[in-house]
Amino acid sequence: MYEYYNYIKALHIIFIVTWFSGMFYMPRLFIYNTEANDAPDGIREAMHSQFNLMIKRLWFGITWPSAVLTLIFGPWMWYMMGALPTWLVVKLCFVVGLYCYHFTLHIIYKQEAKGIYKYSSQQLRIWNEVATIFLIAIVMLAVVKQSLSAFWGVLGLVAFVVLLMSAIKIYKLVRSKK
Repeated sequence: MYEYYNYIKALHIIFIVTWFSGMFYMPRLFIYNTEANDAPDGIREAMHSQFNLMIKRLWFGITWPSAVLTLIFGPWMWYMMGALPTWLVVKLCFVVGLYCYHFTLHIIYKQEAKGIYKYSSQQLRIWNEVATIFLIAIVMLAVVKQSLSAFWGVLGLVAFVVLLMSAIKIYKLVRSKK
């Protein structure tokens, strides 16, 4: 059974990558779809139609299947490892948070499909970066494992979030000046 562990691990990583690619691009499409509301009538409908098609294909063709396959191969790997080290428990907490984030994207998807745009493009830009925060936390835990100090790990993640939010504010200022 353990001779297949690396194959299961490889498949798990592949589907994590494709899942994240979908979660990185979905909010970007939500932003474009929301900003299409500012276009003239005929163009607005055409843009919404095109963005809704792109969103639907990405969501159900790549993002959801990848989330499900990640959820299949992850526990399979864990079963083959036969242990639950502390770093993995912490990582799994972030993974649960990531699935919660995924479900929030699904809620936004359903709203936009109905023509309901509850969030501004700025709010969606901020929400777009949440996946990045999860990615950094999960990869650091998976790669560094026990040698990662909880203090420095949390401090590093908080510093990254502060830098990320600052970059978003700077981008907004630059964009508003144009």
